[in-house]
Amino acid sequence: MKRLIVIMGVAASGKSTIASRLSEAEGWKYLEGDEFHPEANVEKMAGGTPLTNKDREAWIDAMALAVVENKSDPIILSCSALNAFVRNRLQDGCDRAVSWVYLKVPREELIRRIEERENHFMKRAMLDSQLSTLEPPEDCLEVDADHSIEETINTIKSGLTLQS
Repeated sequence: MKRLIVIMGVAASGKSTIASRLSEAEGWKYLEGDEFHPEANVEKMAGGTPLTNKDREAWIDAMALAVVENKSDPIILSCSALNAFVRNRLQDGCDRAVSWVYLKVPREELIRRIEERENHFMKRAMLDSQLSTLEPPEDCLEVDADHSIEETINTIKSGLTLQS
């Protein structure tokens, strides 16, 4: 069965950076989860209002459709996937075995990273909401992403090899 590798975590955990670099290193197709948010979701988050699961449905369905329509194997997707609702709907909507890679970063480091960002819709005010919504999956590769990009990628590559 084809495989989907989801790099997940809260804002500023490094999802996009790690997923894109891992994609480049391995020659895998990369999908950026933020690109699938409807404009209403982006506006809501930029305004400091957390999304509900109802808000997330169109976003999840769009990501799942992109995965189904893409023939590459594996595909790597950066996506917050904060709770079981998101993960179950995404997994049910695509035709692949899914590996979850949870990037864990201390709150203080997340704040530092958010404050250094420019032109991103997710602001510091939303971090606590994301942390309170976060339900790390039991069946994931949990990676301490408070190290260098290279160390984090190497940890993921080693962990995914063990999961294969």
